[in-house]
Amino acid sequence: MRAMSDEVVLSVDGLVKTYRVGFLRKRVEAVKGISFQVHRGEIFGLLGPNGAGKTTSIKAILRLVFPTAGTIRVFGRPPDDPRSMDHVGYMPENPYVYRYLRPLEFLDLCGRLAGLARKERTRRAEEMIDRVGLRHAVDRPIGRFSKGMMQRVGLAQALLHDPELLVLDEPMSGLDPIGRKEIRDILLEQRRKGTTLLFTSHILSDVEMLCDRVVILQRGLITAQGKLSELLAGDVAQAEIELANVTPALRELLASLPDTEAHDAEARTLLTVPDAEVPNALRAALDAGARVVAVRPNRRSLEDLFVAPTTAREPAEPTPPTTAPPA
Repeated sequence: MRAMSDEVVLSVDGLVKTYRVGFLRKRVEAVKGISFQVHRGEIFGLLGPNGAGKTTSIKAILRLVFPTAGTIRVFGRPPDDPRSMDHVGYMPENPYVYRYLRPLEFLDLCGRLAGLARKERTRRAEEMIDRVGLRHAVDRPIGRFSKGMMQRVGLAQALLHDPELLVLDEPMSGLDPIGRKEIRDILLEQRRKGTTLLFTSHILSDVEMLCDRVVILQRGLITAQGKLSELLAGDVAQAEIELANVTPALRELLASLPDTEAHDAEARTLLTVPDAEVPNALRAALDAGARVVAVRPNRRSLEDLFVAPTTAREPAEPTPPTTAPPA
């Protein structure tokens, strides 16, 4: 069991990635100077709509593309140091596999590339097939797999060498609700072992269940960053009170409270009350014999953060460093 700590496993500082596209070599700024850290043992979400820069950031971290500017450290080393990648597992959004191979053959190939001894990679491959739920298809060529089954193969190869940092790009893509729950259970099991996870996802319910901290990107900029519980809490200025057995006189009294709105819905009365007026509204309702069904603070949802317009200011134009050649 790996201990959870405040140790920084991944550090990204001022990451910029600019592509040149088309005949005129037009500049496209995919990532515009983002910075964040991922600590050992946490599940960290990299979120944002299509084109926000999530996959580009992951590819820069894994040295699959060269950053235009910025500094990246994986286990304290730059990504071009082979030792920094020895303990990293990666699952791309669309896993590339040799379609004529069967799952165990493919995992054996991945184990050889990871430097596992024959006995160890055979044992790990058998374990991973069972862990991702592909035992029933072990004799079938991967080319005949569905999208969801392909995702399971991709996760199996990422876990094969028991990495300390697991990087997953849209791991739930193509999975049905049962498959998503099974994959969530695997990811939570990895976190309990102390594995650090960085993943992207468009499935916000999975993000809320899994992530300790998140970064939200919009057009290559960070618009929100921090613990998910703190980001969603925000400043609670209002609450919704649901009441039953409300008399007309009580409803009129409640509606007279400052900045309070009241409306009826299926024999219930719903009040939107300023935070400071909640005690007064509850006291009046209880004194009048009404029944309090629920009191709900109005908090932001992850969807609110996800679709919020970009408010971050773009950094100044960077000068490309000599250590990382521009694309």
